[in-house]
Amino acid sequence: MSEHYDVIVIGTGAGGGTLARHLAPSGKRILLLERGDWLPREPGNWSTEDVFVKGRYISPDSWYDVKGKAFFQPQVHYFVGGATKLYGAALYRMREQDFGDIHHHDGLSPAWPISYQDMEPYYTAAETMYQVHGARGEDPTEPSASAPYPYPAVSHEPRIQQLSDDLEKGGYHPFHAPCGILLNEANRPYSICVRCGDCDGFPCPLHAKSDAEVLGVRPALEHANVTLLRNARAVKLETNPAGTAVTEVVVERDGETERYAGDIVVVSCGAANSAKLLLASASDKHPAGLANSSDQVGRNFMYHDSQAVLALSKDPNPTVFQKTLGVNDFYFSGPDFDYPMGNIQMIGKSQAAMFRGEKPLETKFAPNWALRDVAEHAVDFWLSTEDLPQPDNRVTLGPDGNVHILYTPSNPTAAKRLYHQLKSMLGSLGMHENHLAHRFAYMKTDIPVAGCAHQAGTVRFGADPATSVLDPSCRAHEVDNLYVADTSIFPSISAVNPALTAMANAIRVGDHILGRLG
Repeated sequence: MSEHYDVIVIGTGAGGGTLARHLAPSGKRILLLERGDWLPREPGNWSTEDVFVKGRYISPDSWYDVKGKAFFQPQVHYFVGGATKLYGAALYRMREQDFGDIHHHDGLSPAWPISYQDMEPYYTAAETMYQVHGARGEDPTEPSASAPYPYPAVSHEPRIQQLSDDLEKGGYHPFHAPCGILLNEANRPYSICVRCGDCDGFPCPLHAKSDAEVLGVRPALEHANVTLLRNARAVKLETNPAGTAVTEVVVERDGETERYAGDIVVVSCGAANSAKLLLASASDKHPAGLANSSDQVGRNFMYHDSQAVLALSKDPNPTVFQKTLGVNDFYFSGPDFDYPMGNIQMIGKSQAAMFRGEKPLETKFAPNWALRDVAEHAVDFWLSTEDLPQPDNRVTLGPDGNVHILYTPSNPTAAKRLYHQLKSMLGSLGMHENHLAHRFAYMKTDIPVAGCAHQAGTVRFGADPATSVLDPSCRAHEVDNLYVADTSIFPSISAVNPALTAMANAIRVGDHILGRLG
């Protein structure tokens, strides 16, 4: 017999971990299912060699690139806390306009079924839960907010402050990037975060990053009504004979098959794996996959057209914690380009050992001192352009049950324009002109879909059951007790990091569930 819960949440990342914490004080019996385990706290967490060269924390999996006709290792992290365990903790709100239709050079970014005003109080709640540092009023594109950031902006180190000053002199509007770290700059002896250089792309052994394990799952587990099962992979959702409600979650754990029942089931596995679970749950009543009469499950896969690049500073860049600055002057348009280009932000500082992992052949015979010299002068940027939803960019299941992905870039013109825009500005920013080299620490395989940290789409929500899988509350149109709470619900992805929106929406979905449970 299966055990019964009020709510079962599958996945413990930005969606599931946040939802669990929001539901925990209700006293309802909640089961968290996580396919991975706790990420080990060990010296390797801060080892560039282990993280970027050896891929120590990349979880084994095999996806298939339909276009490339090859299996590949996706850059996924199956741990309690999900992808947030190694994310950069850049916690942006989507712009208000992002919730409406936006015309791009290469296509349309469609509207959401809810407005920014609907989401605003949940953004505020998520910023509080994840202890976000920031400063209102600096970014001209930022949406209105009902409260200040809960913590002050993380200060710039001298070279980044100089970059900010130079950008201002050039007529741009740099801002302090919203950042989720447990840093107390006013009282450093009591700060959990030590402001190290091994944060962006690394796990934190101090638990000083605002991730979904530290600020979602662990606080939830302080409540006796919440149970976490680790190394428990959900493989199928079974329904009643009519196909109108999920009756059991089928789980593989420790080599055994287990079954769990819940009044409400929430899928929060990430865009590719949430689609995979629904497709794998096909039945007589749902022959194309659970809740998929619209044929939208798996479609509209997005993951941002992102570019990690480095510029060479004329002076050394001794910055340790670099991820404190952003620029959105080109978010909605650029010089001689009337369409959105995207977001520019800093990423973690280059380290010499990273280059060995990124470009093993090119750096094989390079002396260590040469790589160190490049790293010491590097100023590192992350360029993010919106990926537009396309029905044929999709996740399907192969005969072996593995994720198969068909993907074609949807917005390349804007991405190229953003890259050349930054390149044209280098001379006035104290850097060598026209030198902007691509980094691949975040997406170091030749198959672009492997870099899936910002994956979204595949189980979109909307008002029309013919064109969406979920209703505006993120409940499946066809299955009364099935919800989805992760980035798979996004009809469009905007050009900012999706984590905070996933967290905010999880709280919003949690309110719907609490209202339903009474």
